[in-house]
Amino acid sequence: MDRHGIGRAVVCAGGTVKPDTLSRWLIDGGYTETGADNDAVLAACEGEGDRLVPFYFANPHEPLARYLDRASGFRGVEVSPAVHGVALTDTRVRSIADAAGEYGHPFYTVCLSRPGCGVTEFAALAREFPNTTFVLGHLGIGNIDFHAVNLVRDLANVVVETSGGYSSVAAAAVERLGADRVLFAGEYPLQDHAVELAKIAALELSDVDAERVLYGNALRILGEEGERAR
Repeated sequence: MDRHGIGRAVVCAGGTVKPDTLSRWLIDGGYTETGADNDAVLAACEGEGDRLVPFYFANPHEPLARYLDRASGFRGVEVSPAVHGVALTDTRVRSIADAAGEYGHPFYTVCLSRPGCGVTEFAALAREFPNTTFVLGHLGIGNIDFHAVNLVRDLANVVVETSGGYSSVAAAAVERLGADRVLFAGEYPLQDHAVELAKIAALELSDVDAERVLYGNALRILGEEGERAR
């Protein structure tokens, strides 16, 4: 963050499974029922003032109460079909999405080319819970998912984040959704911030739109609109 001039970042638990294992699961299938150490993430963030913003990594295999009991300490929630193998159509995921809206938590997920886990199902979830802000990770599925941008176009409670996707899809998202619905993300440590910042620079946005994408939209969905990144 210091090296790239990033003042604040949302963080969520990683390391539930090793990247080699996760990459194999994406192709061959597989999942874990093990939850992440969310309390360790929260403790680490508390030690950094407001520089690190904690998101809760929800595990649909665990009782919903585990998220609800800790929700007040976090600023958002992530659900990962790739890690826990639970479809976005599952009642357990729908309950998490509903609770996220009650707590004012953005609901983040990355979709998969797997039954019940695609952008179509993501869009249906967003329609079902209009009071929840949904964040579509990686501009959809794969590098060239213009279709994902089209699927969420009419959903005002959906923003898309840019890590992993091609710059051409990021440009289409800005054009079709508006800069106020496109969110910069770094995906560190799997991706270097320099790569994702270069993608945003390549879009040649106006200063106003660049500020929205790089941090203004994040502040808004976190309920901090009007503040500037430090």
